[in-house]
Amino acid sequence: MGASAEALAEKLIADGRLEREEYAPLIDGRTPGIGELLRREAVRLRNEVYGARVFIRGLIEISSSCRNDCLYCGLRRSNKNCERYRLSAEEIIACADEGYGLGFRTFVLQGGEDPALTDGFVCGAVAEIKRRHPDCAVTLSLGERSRESFERLRAAGADRYLLRHETADAAHYARLHPPEMSFDNRLRCLKDLREIGFAVGAGMMVGSPYQTPECLASDLAFIGDFRPEMCGIGPFIPHRDTPFAGFPAGSAELTCFLLSVIRVICPTVLLPATTALGTIHPRGRELGIEHGANVVMPNLSPIAVRKKYELYDNKICTGEESAQCLECLGDRISSAGCEIVVDRGDPVKPFCG
Repeated sequence: MGASAEALAEKLIADGRLEREEYAPLIDGRTPGIGELLRREAVRLRNEVYGARVFIRGLIEISSSCRNDCLYCGLRRSNKNCERYRLSAEEIIACADEGYGLGFRTFVLQGGEDPALTDGFVCGAVAEIKRRHPDCAVTLSLGERSRESFERLRAAGADRYLLRHETADAAHYARLHPPEMSFDNRLRCLKDLREIGFAVGAGMMVGSPYQTPECLASDLAFIGDFRPEMCGIGPFIPHRDTPFAGFPAGSAELTCFLLSVIRVICPTVLLPATTALGTIHPRGRELGIEHGANVVMPNLSPIAVRKKYELYDNKICTGEESAQCLECLGDRISSAGCEIVVDRGDPVKPFCG
């Protein structure tokens, strides 16, 4: 008979990681008491490395067009109801200028895998943002690209790249994506990004269709082995115009539990309290911070396009999560025992314990 979930939690706190086969029984056997034990340790480790500081990233959603047909995503190419848009380079730069004035020192350019987002276009926007604001970091989240493309983006001045692995179980990956997308290629991209010198973000959906505790165990083992500088996780939320419209959403409780586990595995990871968590629970962002997260990403996109970048149903896109209401967001973060800081929020090395 294997160790109890409580014993596994204590082992995780003592050793900083578990064997792959031990994560599933920890997840299956979790109780409020075990969750609280890991939550306290996650907060302790975060504060030891970063203090009670939460870093803000200005999110600029630059295109809702995508060549891919992922089964969970509202931007999938088969969704004829999606309102497509693409920001011009001038619009992107104007968003960054506004964000700089608001106090942002990291900008995240995110978009679907839009063929119009060529290396020339993206490199030009990145280089101009860095020219205007040399004290800032630029993060890109534009999906899978060739190694040569990643090299050009890095040379243009991009500092970080977010590419969720989505699931570290190859069979599960195949159930979430169309046949032309490859789990091996996703891993290739992450490896290339690391070798090229980006700070790399990985991450997964929690509660996605067909996910099992064993799938999540693979995710946690992957995170411990790959050691991403950033790790974005959030609950799966279905979109009405996708094949997964009828599947239940993931839970805030399990997402928060896993945030704590990831913080214990990787004490120096930059860990967002995601928009999806804020969408599924009225205190989602605060709960994420209370469970070890230390990044929030308010929206800097033009107000006219925020509702069009609809990855899932009911995404929050105006109000206190917007970049223009940092005072409101700051009050919410303060209620979770932390404070927003004006800082690039670079990852601390070594990246994981």
